[in-house]
Amino acid sequence: MNALPESVAGFISSGRAGHLGTADASGQPLVVPCCYAFDGAALFSAVDAKPKRTAPEQLKRVRNIRENPKVCVVIDEWSEDWSRLRHVIIQGEAQVLTAGADYRHGVELLLAKYEQYRRMGLDREDGVIIKVTPARVTHWSGAA
Repeated sequence: MNALPESVAGFISSGRAGHLGTADASGQPLVVPCCYAFDGAALFSAVDAKPKRTAPEQLKRVRNIRENPKVCVVIDEWSEDWSRLRHVIIQGEAQVLTAGADYRHGVELLLAKYEQYRRMGLDREDGVIIKVTPARVTHWSGAA
């Protein structure tokens, strides 16, 4: 991936939520909202302790990534003033992390960005971090 324009990297970094798109081995898609942190090279998202009906490792998005690591993340900003609309689409490969340096790095980034994760003790969980390494990033702005 080429270096991102500063305005695009800043938009990604400052965004509060995105949408993670995955697909299973047969191509069946799934899109889920996600909190994330971006370090300039990769995007990290936690499968955290918020109540779920399924264990984190068994969630459909995690199973999809294990079957098919190609993912897409959309980060957007909506406004009734359409000249203020903008979005970034990140296409890349995802990894499911449960330990190691990248896992800890992702947790640290998420703790720094979201007070909610500090309150819920993300650093004390045996959780799952999804790391997305961008292969292609496209962006659009209504002001362009």
